[in-house]
Amino acid sequence: MSTIQPVIVTAHHDVLLDFYTKLFGAEEFFRVPDEGPAFYLGLRIGDTDLGLVADANAGTEAAPRILLSIAVDDVDETLGRVTALGGSVSGGPNDMPWGQRVAHIKDPDGNPVNLTQPIPFQ
Repeated sequence: MSTIQPVIVTAHHDVLLDFYTKLFGAEEFFRVPDEGPAFYLGLRIGDTDLGLVADANAGTEAAPRILLSIAVDDVDETLGRVTALGGSVSGGPNDMPWGQRVAHIKDPDGNPVNLTQPIPFQ
């Protein structure tokens, strides 16, 4: 389990589960309840946990107050799959002077996500 675990509250549980599973290879490792529609899903992406909490009243209008930054093997390849999975591209990809290739996307609920890939310092 991660020391700090981001949790997304969403009215679109299945949509976000599909997005994070297909784009980042997330694997479900925990579910409440065990049977039937899930209230909570624990997902593992690499060595990090991400929680999804179902709430039919969760809105997407409020300004985001958290940013997920997810390391991927290939920013450009991952970026090419975002819109087909219901997300949107906000910017990039760009090579940053601190040694990362970065692109900005939003998941299907509008949550901001940075895609990052290590590159040699320039």
